[in-house]
Amino acid sequence: MPELPEVEVVRRGLATWVAGRTIAEVQVLHPRAVRRHIAGGEDFAARLKGQGIADVCRRGKYLWLPLSGFDTSVLGHLGMSGQLLVQPYDAPDEKHLRIRFRFDDSLGTELRFVDQRTFGGLSLHDNTPDGLPDVIAHIARDPLDPLFDDAAFHTALRARRTTIKRALLDQSLISGVGNIYADEALWRSRLHYDRPTATLIRPRSVELLGHVREVMTAALAVGGTTFDSLYVNVNGESGYFDRSLDAYGREGLPCNRCGTAMRRRPWMNRSSYFCPRCQRIPRTTA
Repeated sequence: MPELPEVEVVRRGLATWVAGRTIAEVQVLHPRAVRRHIAGGEDFAARLKGQGIADVCRRGKYLWLPLSGFDTSVLGHLGMSGQLLVQPYDAPDEKHLRIRFRFDDSLGTELRFVDQRTFGGLSLHDNTPDGLPDVIAHIARDPLDPLFDDAAFHTALRARRTTIKRALLDQSLISGVGNIYADEALWRSRLHYDRPTATLIRPRSVELLGHVREVMTAALAVGGTTFDSLYVNVNGESGYFDRSLDAYGREGLPCNRCGTAMRRRPWMNRSSYFCPRCQRIPRTTA
């Protein structure tokens, strides 16, 4: 599942290639790609015809395209395999092309939503007064947002009766952090994923936030993390931050800090990777 750095890479590409353009036509080629648009594919296409794309925005893992007037937006979620690609008109259609946007200019490129597993999709929503699509108004700011409130995060973290990794993945508390970058930040912070949040003092939560920001910034610099061909940017290129991972996917390999064999444990239908020496299992539980 793409996390904040991967989605931000896509947002930046779309801001370059589609912001400011006017939609001439939308073709919905698979109904599941617009299943979150309750009125259906025909309504989705009809309402977008003639609309201008004012900007490309992101909160956490969600992307949206505010339309002319800023009253409505096209909300996108990439799911497990969704791709937003900018392609020349005459480029062959991708095997799993689901939606096509054509524009009323002479640039000769179109926007394509490609999704092999069809877990992602696009939908049209009204905006809140803050400019967010109403269905994601509950999503918290992400740690790279200049308006993210560190002090409020610490207070909320301490108040939660949960463990630290569960809190990092709670999108109503902090958005954009997924399994990979949570493991990476926890390794850098020397925190076990099952550490109760109530035990974190302010300096430790500040340190953890710093490492979350560091790992996301480093991933952004190289285009995100990818383990197969499904995650790509708008030009169809994969990121390569996976070459720099210190925790995720390194079961049995020596810890890059102390040399102890890294471990993997099942966790909430996923996996957690950690160093048993650097990230001691907590004596207390949440």
